[in-house]
Amino acid sequence: MTGTNHHNGLKTAILMGGLWALLLLLGWVLAEGTGSSIWLFIMPLIGIGQTAYTYWNSDKLAVRSMGAIEVTEAQQPVMHAVVRELSTAAGQPMPRLYVAPTMSPNAFATGRDPAHAAVCCTQGILQLLNERELRGVLGHELSHVYNRDILTGSVAAGIAGVISSVSTMILWFGGGGRDRDKGNPIAVLLMALLAPLAASLTQFAVSRTREYDADHDGAVLTNDPLALASALRKIDGGIAVAPMAHDPRVEPVSAMMIANPFGGIRNLFATHPPMDQRIRRLEQMAGY
Repeated sequence: MTGTNHHNGLKTAILMGGLWALLLLLGWVLAEGTGSSIWLFIMPLIGIGQTAYTYWNSDKLAVRSMGAIEVTEAQQPVMHAVVRELSTAAGQPMPRLYVAPTMSPNAFATGRDPAHAAVCCTQGILQLLNERELRGVLGHELSHVYNRDILTGSVAAGIAGVISSVSTMILWFGGGGRDRDKGNPIAVLLMALLAPLAASLTQFAVSRTREYDADHDGAVLTNDPLALASALRKIDGGIAVAPMAHDPRVEPVSAMMIANPFGGIRNLFATHPPMDQRIRRLEQMAGY
């Protein structure tokens, strides 16, 4: 099995640095507009606070939003056996396992670290995939946990959320308060309009980059990249037939899933890489 170094770790670091830079730039714009440098300290603190809450409670928030139910080994023996095998191979603790009551095929992992991880499969994916393909999917999800992607995603989502909220506040108050002599109100308003867009694009780019890494590392963990490639083909077709409804409760979890649960078009706002590119990379790992 061969692999290609796509420098995803470096890409993620650059994208995350860009998000923090955007947050600090928004703080600087507020400082210029209000004449108070305190915003340069408040903005990072808000970002850290939002991130910490999301990260610490990620497992509870995600499974609750999906209406998922924790399953025992008696209820899902294959799922338990596969995850136990892969966790043991990785030298990591066994995560809690959940099943979400939807026929749309998908899966996700969450939790602040391997000791507090949860892996969730939908009823649809358990019925759609054979055991080998399910093993490929679970290897992918466990790799998200081992790579600390839940932290990365929480940071990206938290910062993007703060930027969007503060930008809305700037627009609401007209960009700069009463003292219009300090700073350029047009520049402030323009920043308030463009910052959320830039933050969202960067957040989605982080998500796509981490999916590539989880594909690669999951294939290494299972030593079977073609199993995941086959699973992704089936999942893509299954979602086209039975996409999830656009529910506000599911939206925050959608980026964690192995595939876009709503069915998607290729654009800058996609949370997942194009499926054909993911499959092609996995086939290249297998020497095809």
